[in-house]
Amino acid sequence: MSVLAADRIGLTLGGNRVLDDVSYAFRRGRVTALLGPNGAGKSTLLSCLAALRVPDQGAASLDGVDVQAIERRARARAIGLLPQAADVHWDIDVATLVALGRLPHRGRWGATAADDAAVARALAATDMTALAGRGVERLSGGERGRALLARVLAGEPDWLLADEPLASLDPAHQIDVLDRLRSVAAAGGGVVLVLHDLHLAARIADDAVLMRGGRVVAAGPADDVLTAPLIAETYGVAVEIGVTPAGQRFILPIGR
Repeated sequence: MSVLAADRIGLTLGGNRVLDDVSYAFRRGRVTALLGPNGAGKSTLLSCLAALRVPDQGAASLDGVDVQAIERRARARAIGLLPQAADVHWDIDVATLVALGRLPHRGRWGATAADDAAVARALAATDMTALAGRGVERLSGGERGRALLARVLAGEPDWLLADEPLASLDPAHQIDVLDRLRSVAAAGGGVVLVLHDLHLAARIADDAVLMRGGRVVAAGPADDVLTAPLIAETYGVAVEIGVTPAGQRFILPIGR
C-alpha cells in the first residue's frame, strides 16, 4: 500500500523552529486531518509533503523515495495540492482553470477524451458544471474555492493534500466537499487535510494528527486522538464530545 511519510522533519523559518522532529506515515484509503492552533506547523508540514519546502532535518517520502527526488511530472501525477490561498492571475473561465489539473497527464498532442472526461467529473463533483463557462474573476469566494478544488480533482492524483478546503464554503457545500473527499479515499486515494473545525474533522477523518508548536502531540485513529484530554492539551480548551441521533460524532468547544 502506498505511503506518504514524514520522517523526523524539522524546519526553521525566520529564526523560528516551525517543525520539530515531526514523523507520521499517511496511508491511502484514509482521510487524515492535521489539526492544531494557529502556528502549529500544519500548513508547513503539508508544503513539505508536497515538495514545496525542503526540510532542514529529515525528509518527506513517497513509498520510500524522497519527494524532492521524484521527477516533477511524476510527482504532480502522484500528489495534488490545494493551498490555503491560491491566486488565479488570469481571468480564464472555470473549465479552462480546471483543465490545468490535467497538464501532468498530457502528451505532445494535447488534451484527450480521457482528459475531457476527468474535467467533467471534477466539475460535477464540486457542483461547478453550470459555472464552467464563467470567468474566474466573476466567482464568489466559495465558488472560486470549489473551482480550485475541481482543478486538483481533475488531476486524479494518488494523494490529495488540501489546506483549509472548507474555508469560505456555505454549510451545504462544506458537506458536499467532505463527501467528495471521503469518496476519493473510498476509491483508494490518500487524503490529507488541514482543518480548524473539530466537529467537521470528527465527521470526515479516519485518522488525526494533533500539532502544537511545530510538534506532534498525538496521532493515530481519529477516535483515539480526538479526545477531550488531548484536545485540551493541544488547544487549551474544554470540549463536549458526543454522538448525534444519526450516529455522527460531534465535538463542541465549551470554554477554556
